[in-house]
Amino acid sequence: MAASSVIWPEMIALIFGGFLVTASSNGFNQVIERELDKLMDRTKNRPIPVGSMNSREGLIVASVMGIIGLYLLFIFTNTLAGILGAFALFLYVVIYTPLKRVTPFAVLVGAFPGAIPPMLGYIAATGSFGLAPGILFAVQFIWQFPHFWAIAWKAHDDYQKAGFHLLPSPGGRDFSSAVQIATYSLFLIPVSCLPYIFGLSGVISLIVCLIAGLIFFYYSLRLLKTLDLKDATRLMFASFIYLPIVQISFLF
Repeated sequence: MAASSVIWPEMIALIFGGFLVTASSNGFNQVIERELDKLMDRTKNRPIPVGSMNSREGLIVASVMGIIGLYLLFIFTNTLAGILGAFALFLYVVIYTPLKRVTPFAVLVGAFPGAIPPMLGYIAATGSFGLAPGILFAVQFIWQFPHFWAIAWKAHDDYQKAGFHLLPSPGGRDFSSAVQIATYSLFLIPVSCLPYIFGLSGVISLIVCLIAGLIFFYYSLRLLKTLDLKDATRLMFASFIYLPIVQISFLF
């Protein structure tokens, strides 16, 4: 969307740089939460809990990946893209990771680094911030709440073993959490129309966004009605499908 033509050295540096920064974030997360990972079924088979890697090795690997990833972004794209990558890494590791055991607002904090990638890609091509990358950030930012809360709904019992507070309501899998999931799903519909409103995409993209948004909202309403794990699973898979379809429609 941002570039008139693809400059492959920069594109490859962006892909691998972004991949390594993300991998570094996850690596530091696993080092910090190594004792908590042992408690949860979803994480107990990670390298450090099973003993195939110790925390010192994990720290070294995560550091190397982070340094190389940021180097690629700073040197081969531009300074602003590198700063965004460093900010995402810092926010995820230093603030979001420890906050998960303190407050459900950790999800809000985690949504910022999670929404940076499309904005970072746009800025890597242009070298400047503007309305277009801000809108791409906004779409992915709002999407993350129903997406992550659907995952947290399914994994709630597992998260409780480690003391993670990730559903928006203190009651966990309750009506209040489902209302907030449905609210963000509904709000995602007008936000996904912003690229059309500001002339960044066309009518077909608008139609795709509206249909995808209404289907996504429908699944959130089902969860609101039933509060059932199966409907949380359906919403989770709907979120997996929704984002690439909408973003590809922006591109085309």
